[in-house]
Amino acid sequence: MSWSPDGKRVASGGYDRTVQIWDPTFGDHFYTYKGHKGWVWTVAWSPDGKHIASAGEDRTVQVWDAANGSHVNSYNGHTDYVHSVAWSPDGKLIASASGDGTVQVWDARTGLRIYTYQPYYTSMWSVAWSHDGQHIASASDNKTAQVWDAADGTHLYIYGGHTDFVYSVAWSPNGKYIASGGDDKTVQIWSSVDGTPIFTYTGHKDGVRSVNWSPNGKLVASGSFDETVQVWRVP
Repeated sequence: MSWSPDGKRVASGGYDRTVQIWDPTFGDHFYTYKGHKGWVWTVAWSPDGKHIASAGEDRTVQVWDAANGSHVNSYNGHTDYVHSVAWSPDGKLIASASGDGTVQVWDARTGLRIYTYQPYYTSMWSVAWSHDGQHIASASDNKTAQVWDAADGTHLYIYGGHTDFVYSVAWSPNGKYIASGGDDKTVQIWSSVDGTPIFTYTGHKDGVRSVNWSPNGKLVASGSFDETVQVWRVP
């Protein structure tokens, strides 16, 4: 699920192979996008709100017009499920993380691949651009998160604080920290510069599937397989 940049619409993907666009205030349905041939795992609005990228079981990332659902292009570079997509801050590139062990960065307009980042032969679950567009963080099921140069995929460092799969990564609004959630039931906050651990949140009773920062950087929301979403203050 993803909010539009102006906060007026929500896009949600599901096992019915569709993405639905609706009003978050009243729940009114605008339209349904039906371009996928498998369940939809992830959706993301472009920074300008004009396009949406969606991906999932059919191994494609599809870009379409947010106003009416008309198809713009499809990216077919992955060989396994696509778990996460993220737009670059300038809206020109998309990074997609897949079960094929890669994060691929490609041109959002043409669908042409720029480069492939593959630190391990293991599933990649999450990808997130830094707010200045210079770095990308990714998460994988080998218990690590990685930070790398967004321009060419040069590997910078590995964060190894988790003891099980890492499912989600998110940059703080000021770019100084990264939050990561994993199957070890924790959310960990660490320095985006060198991976120094800052704080570990242990309030969940099962694996943490998703993490996100509040706009002011003071709170983190974490969603878990324990069927809770918890909002907590960063020390």
